[in-house]
Amino acid sequence: MDPLRLAEEWFLSGRQVAVATVLKTWGSAPRPVGSCLVIDQDGNFEGSVSGGCVEGEVITQAMSVIETGRPTLLDFGVADETAWRVGLSCGGRIEVYVERVD
Repeated sequence: MDPLRLAEEWFLSGRQVAVATVLKTWGSAPRPVGSCLVIDQDGNFEGSVSGGCVEGEVITQAMSVIETGRPTLLDFGVADETAWRVGLSCGGRIEVYVERVD
């Protein structure tokens, strides 16, 4: 199912939802620009922004965005300590925007 359609369904059913979207990629990136990951307040998720290598960190940040309502821009790259810790070792870089669905 289309992640954005799923986000709408979850939201309309009463779930709190965030959407993470790949805005930019550089070098060898696991997912293309426009890829989405949908997360609810319980940590359920569908879709992908990185083929699995940074999803855990994106989900953690999405939980905060759901709680606060403040969107965030995440940047993962091979030179970024967080990226290595969470597993982005493909040599590329991705920028992911996370926003709450309201």
